[in-house]
Amino acid sequence: MLPLIRYIKNKEWCWGYRENEELDGHDPYSNSKSCSELVTSSYKNSFLHEAGIAVSTARAGNVIGGGDFARDRIIPDCVRAVKERKDIVVRNPYSVRPYQHVLEPIAVYLMLAKAQYEDLKYAGSYNVGPDDTDCLTTGELVNLFCKTWMEETGYEAKWVNQYDGGPHEANFLRLDCSKLKNTFGWKPEWNIGKTMKKLVEWYHVYLSCGIITECMRY
Repeated sequence: MLPLIRYIKNKEWCWGYRENEELDGHDPYSNSKSCSELVTSSYKNSFLHEAGIAVSTARAGNVIGGGDFARDRIIPDCVRAVKERKDIVVRNPYSVRPYQHVLEPIAVYLMLAKAQYEDLKYAGSYNVGPDDTDCLTTGELVNLFCKTWMEETGYEAKWVNQYDGGPHEANFLRLDCSKLKNTFGWKPEWNIGKTMKKLVEWYHVYLSCGIITECMRY
């Protein structure tokens, strides 16, 4: 199984995108994900299907969680700001994303690998994302981070809107996970509140030079 993140053609509609939506990422970064899905499909059809090799792809929502320090990602940016006692800079507070803890898609990848190993009928494309109630604007996500950071650490966190035009970015993205739910009876384990609590705990322990392995006993 290849746990690739597909990228559909964004149409800014209010319902979730399904696995069979048109692949057509707007920018090079997005389109590289579309290409990875197409390449996987071509190899599956050309070489793997007749050999009885199961191949699945899974598109995850926006994953967040402890241990992420990448640049230009909203939670790592929040953590760097609070570490330096600076305001959190938010470039686009109004874009809606399906936020989920990174452990959610990882668990699904393992479930899919096991299922398709036992029965080829389960190989295919799947969306894995949060419930609709956990699809938030970036501003709402940062508000929740600031609130949770204050509750967990006692330190205040604030953010400022500094929209700079920047590169193209979709305003509204949501996934329809009906296929995964109907096929396996799957549902997300953590809502956005528990997700935020867990990741704030992780970063607080890390910044305090605490024992990371202790807070990773989920």
